[in-house]
Amino acid sequence: MENQELKFKTNLNCGGCVSKVQSDLDNAEGICNWNVDTDNTDKILTVKSEGISEEEVVAIIKSKGFKVEALKK
Repeated sequence: MENQELKFKTNLNCGGCVSKVQSDLDNAEGICNWNVDTDNTDKILTVKSEGISEEEVVAIIKSKGFKVEALKK
């Protein structure tokens, strides 16, 4: 699978929210880099993928109790 940049609209509002998903995203196979723009009104999560799918990222975020929606390019 090719490397790609995935973007998601979330409700990760602050550093505390981000810290709740940090370990899971840091340890997920297929993610080389990620960040959340908490200053953006849509709280955009950007994932640099090395094989992880949108569905897998969505499952990680939802498992921590947050809302997440893939943004189509």
